[in-house]
Amino acid sequence: MAFHRTSYHFGLLAAAFSVLLACGGSSAPKAASNEPPAAPGNPSSPPASDPFDIPQFSHAAIVLEENTAYGDVIGTSAMPYLNSLAAQYTLAANYYANTHPSIGNYFMLTTGQTITNNDGFAGTVSADNIVRRLLSAGMTWKAYAESLPYAGYIGGDRYPYIKHHNPFAYISDVRNSTVQKINMVPFSQFAGDLANNHRPSFSFIIPNNRHNAHDCPAASNCTTAQKLRAADDWLKANISPLVSNAGFQQDGLLVIVFDESRQSDSANGGGKVAMVLISSHVNAGYQSATFLQHQSVLKLVETSLGLSPLLGAAQSAPDMADFFQ
Repeated sequence: MAFHRTSYHFGLLAAAFSVLLACGGSSAPKAASNEPPAAPGNPSSPPASDPFDIPQFSHAAIVLEENTAYGDVIGTSAMPYLNSLAAQYTLAANYYANTHPSIGNYFMLTTGQTITNNDGFAGTVSADNIVRRLLSAGMTWKAYAESLPYAGYIGGDRYPYIKHHNPFAYISDVRNSTVQKINMVPFSQFAGDLANNHRPSFSFIIPNNRHNAHDCPAASNCTTAQKLRAADDWLKANISPLVSNAGFQQDGLLVIVFDESRQSDSANGGGKVAMVLISSHVNAGYQSATFLQHQSVLKLVETSLGLSPLLGAAQSAPDMADFFQ
């Protein structure tokens, strides 16, 4: 699909232009924005952006990392590949997780609600969700979960696969459908789907607990830096083929984000974390100072894929239009 701006923006401009002509005006203003005015002389604070001025993509993907503070990731030597992506593409420099522990953040990214803060939760979630939105729009999705025992598995932990890092295993639209369950697949299918141009409209990528910065890659004891290096090596080996893919470069959007900060950091609920936005259409090397949380990523995914209405907290979340050209 060719890259283009959403049709909403043009419709809004046309309506405004007609009103101005009737009143003797000569040009159409931009729609109101929820972004603050630019700080004079501050290149990291661009002019206020139109909330409808979000690029539309054919494919969007999220990769979730685990339990690490922003300062342990950005500007350190622990994750050179991720830092290179942050420098080349766009970094959210004021991004906070919603809660502790993990599960509520995963649900915020897929339902717009925290749902629960119990990592041992074993129920079914019937709340409105991203799968329901995608299916209503005739779009496709997959959750690529590393070490998932088999496609469609909705059971408990099979270490290093962790169920509460896979929100789709709880969602009623998935659990109650034999067709939708098989869209939860082992990550080993990702390379083949990419090579064969079978990318779904939405991909949720879940490294296992040895490759998401949560646990040590092999030994029982290791440093935070070693956990992060293992996660970074995994990203470079498995996500760099997506970033360099010609189809992705044309119409793809990728978010790499940490679910929560270290337990001792509860600022704004879940602490400050790193989030990098990757696309050929972002402002290269840009760092956004906009206050963001996981609901803004959900809003971005929904808006960029043309899904509506927005889910839960995404409805009132700050937009990310300043990230784009």
